[in-house]
Amino acid sequence: MDDVCEVVRVEGGIVVGHDGSKCAQEALVWAGRLARRADLELHVVRAWAMMTAPQPKSWTPGYVPPLPDWEKAVHDELTTHVKAAGLDPAVRVTCHVVHKAPAQGLMTAAEGANLLVMGARGRGGFRGLLLGSVSDQLVHHSPCPVTVVRTGATGREIGAVGGSAVTE
Repeated sequence: MDDVCEVVRVEGGIVVGHDGSKCAQEALVWAGRLARRADLELHVVRAWAMMTAPQPKSWTPGYVPPLPDWEKAVHDELTTHVKAAGLDPAVRVTCHVVHKAPAQGLMTAAEGANLLVMGARGRGGFRGLLLGSVSDQLVHHSPCPVTVVRTGATGREIGAVGGSAVTE
């Protein structure tokens, strides 16, 4: 189900970027609903650096754990977020972690995707911005269509079109 690798490339489905933020969690829920309705696989991708990674269990003062320990800590945290999203069990979900700058890692992952989904804001410190820097880069440079989900915009189902629920 899950893998840890240096480069993530998917074929088809929905890629959702997840950095551990509330906005990313809401984007995950939104993407999960769309994946269920469209019968597409959901690829949850976390691009990370040591500065943003959770501490591995092997970390102690004066000891820097090896890279695989950091990757496992990131993967475990991502898996916890995916489980907390309460996605429909029918949705096929794969978690990927990649040790790259977020925009670069997500653009590479999305090269073969049907859609890239992002939260409007991530972990950056400029609260007044409409888009976070990663979301802004992806909107302009993504190799596939992008949906940016605003906080509080998970939508509600209002009807059906072609057998699929529509959200507003």
